[in-house]
Amino acid sequence: MSASDTVQLDVSILGRDYRIACEESEREALLRAVSHLDARMREIRDAGKVTGIDRIAVMAALNLANDLLRERTELAQRAAGPIDEADLRRRISDMQGAIDRALAGQDKLF
Repeated sequence: MSASDTVQLDVSILGRDYRIACEESEREALLRAVSHLDARMREIRDAGKVTGIDRIAVMAALNLANDLLRERTELAQRAAGPIDEADLRRRISDMQGAIDRALAGQDKLF
């Protein structure tokens, strides 16, 4: 990142001011991220279950990481393609047969 590409942004997160350097092309994305993080931290603070800005920040980071991982998993599942319904029905039928066989032996125990 060269000095000509770099901008300094003054942002506020949960009432604390921060100066952040970023590329001009990343400015809008960074501002959206700051807004999203600030909103999440305010939700956690306002819920009253967590106190202290560092604990609130950690909880917000964990929530955001969880959201990201869930989105990645869903995206990977969508990329894997549609579910083969015939295969799914066969597998369910096989499981039902195994359950029926297991339960048939239970009648002899009583």
